[in-house]
Amino acid sequence: MTDPKITPELVQEHNLTSEEYARIVAMLGRTPTFPELGIFSALWSEHCSYKHSRPILKTFPTTGPQVVQGPGENAGVLRLPGGWAVAFKIESHNHPSAVEPYQGAATGAGGILRDVFTMGARPVALLNSLRFGPLDDGRNRYLFAGVVRGIGDYGNCVGVPTLGGEVDFAPGYAGNPLVNAMCVGVLKEKDLIKAAAHGVGNVLLTIGSRTGRDGIHGASFASEELTHESDKRRPQVQVGDPFTEKLLLEASLELIASDHIVAIQDMGAAGLTSSSAEMAARGGVGVEIDLSKVPTREPGMTPYEILLSESQERMLVVAKADRVKEVRAIAAKWDLDATPIGKVTDDGMYRCTWQGKVVVEIPGRQLVEDCPVYYPEAKEDPAVAKLRASTPHAARSYAPSDALLALLDSASVASKKWVFEQYDSTVQASTVIPPGGDAGVLRVRHEDFGIAVKTDCNSRYVRLDPYEGGKATVAEAARNVACTGARPLGITDCLNFGSPERAAVFYQFREACRGIADACRALGTPVTGGNVSFYNESPTGAVDPTPVVGMIGLLTRADRAVPSHARSPGDAVFVFGDTRAELGGSAYWEVCADFVGGQPPRVNLEDEKRLVDLLVTGAERSLFRSAHDCSHGGLGVALAEVAMGGPYQELGFGLDVDLTAYSAPLTAHQVLFSESHGRAVITCSPERAAAIQALAGELGIPVLRAGTVGPVNGGFRVTLRDGQIEEPVARLRDVYFSAIPRRMGD
Repeated sequence: MTDPKITPELVQEHNLTSEEYARIVAMLGRTPTFPELGIFSALWSEHCSYKHSRPILKTFPTTGPQVVQGPGENAGVLRLPGGWAVAFKIESHNHPSAVEPYQGAATGAGGILRDVFTMGARPVALLNSLRFGPLDDGRNRYLFAGVVRGIGDYGNCVGVPTLGGEVDFAPGYAGNPLVNAMCVGVLKEKDLIKAAAHGVGNVLLTIGSRTGRDGIHGASFASEELTHESDKRRPQVQVGDPFTEKLLLEASLELIASDHIVAIQDMGAAGLTSSSAEMAARGGVGVEIDLSKVPTREPGMTPYEILLSESQERMLVVAKADRVKEVRAIAAKWDLDATPIGKVTDDGMYRCTWQGKVVVEIPGRQLVEDCPVYYPEAKEDPAVAKLRASTPHAARSYAPSDALLALLDSASVASKKWVFEQYDSTVQASTVIPPGGDAGVLRVRHEDFGIAVKTDCNSRYVRLDPYEGGKATVAEAARNVACTGARPLGITDCLNFGSPERAAVFYQFREACRGIADACRALGTPVTGGNVSFYNESPTGAVDPTPVVGMIGLLTRADRAVPSHARSPGDAVFVFGDTRAELGGSAYWEVCADFVGGQPPRVNLEDEKRLVDLLVTGAERSLFRSAHDCSHGGLGVALAEVAMGGPYQELGFGLDVDLTAYSAPLTAHQVLFSESHGRAVITCSPERAAAIQALAGELGIPVLRAGTVGPVNGGFRVTLRDGQIEEPVARLRDVYFSAIPRRMGD
């Protein structure tokens, strides 16, 4: 097959500007070949090159005594006790999931697993962060069901537990759902391997599935807006095979331990192109690949297709020149093919041949490191500033009980049991706290310590005030992890926004990143890597700005992990932190006033740090029976969730709380539904109450002894100065746990 002629139209089809194309011609000193054009299109796409975000990402704190590996590798790595380390990463698979939800989500889970085990870590947990349009629309229900099934089927088949995540629903995601997948793995720090090719003469081998035509231009597809034509991109959605993934996982870990290889990388976005070019650039070497040796699953594949295919379950390894036979033997043991396709060279060139002819010859380091960088205009949309300054019009007045029930029935607040019961959360037998609480917790096998994991983002806050919203995302993740008793260690992020070429979107991005950076510095949680996902737009506009963070925490004693729900009648109930009149961006205004606006609650990072210290210290001293942070829905929802119990409990506990002496100037609705930060609800045995009050006093945390845990299946009663909630806890449970199944027709 003859390659097409390079024309301005063809360059435009490859999402390259005329300026970028001129830069390519200058770099090569000639017109690029068709495969070279495809390579530049992929590696200089937003998805691979971060050309609009790179300067902003450099403002993140990325170092600390706990950081073993920061940004720039397949996954970040943090230090744990006893020579252990944790590798973790979060990435988006938004566009594929919008056109093919099952495979788009499944291959998102598969890709993030590979990013972690290529570091030499065994995956021990999956998490996700999902966003969809409202469930009263049939297409949104179809996308939601397909994505959840895809994530569940893939993770369940590979045998990695899903320990947590979050799901939110808002009109801003109706045309472009967000599917972010996170993986956590553990390894001995001494066994860490990096994806840098070195050793002239060492051999490149592909391991795993054969290369097909699925996923070609997946990276560039992820770097453009969704349109009414996007369904035609279904062939660019990869197809996953979790059973091959499991074999590839075991083979890769055995190869890493064998000392036969010097580097390994997943063939993810942009496939063979990105894995080989990035490994060579990191190592400061060249590579030469014979594309006719790459095993293909379809006849007649061209060099262009082979280079850009994103077929799943494929690895590229650099083997020591005299160990190729041993590498192939390990692959064969796991029923996988390992095929030599090239070698490491000393001339720094990225070179590919096809049937003896050179079809690609690009200076390797320039290809990866000399991509264009843009500095877009950033300017707030005046309509957002106006919305932030506004309040809801007079709407029907809800009694406190009715408002609480309406919130518990809203899909964004309600239990996500319908989602996580489709995931295996106990495989590997290390789960301490499963999904449904503040954070998932797992024990590191054969050790006393554990890891707490959480994903978080409140996009309403980010939309209204991106700086405060960015801070809030990190602060809430830290609170959730600390509620289990774990000390927050670090984050990975997945920054989902619209087109960076729009000044209002880039303003959201820049300010949200500034908030994340400030919060991470204050809380001592460096950013170890992540993913930027721009161009999340559809004909209905840009998605709500959604900078998701995945937080890792260290629990020194896994057997002291603190759950989120009440556990014993007669226990004391405490509220930590102050509640202020902060209903801006709240779930209450959204659900009960049909209004998303106002100034979101502001984050005091010093208060957050003190609360984290209190939660971690209290857990270490075994003071708490349960701990739950106040966030979405405010104190009213937090108290109800403490009373209702976990998703697999048959009955909740009563709760009798008196808030008449709390936050004097506030109305009942402000006390119950304000979403002020820096707050948590804890329960404890009565004999621990004095110690808790003393600890809160030491750390300068406001504390209220608010009430008592009642009998099993008792009443939920909250007394306020100007109102009261009194409902059977069974009724709260019925509303909360049935809200999503009812909308999904289950």
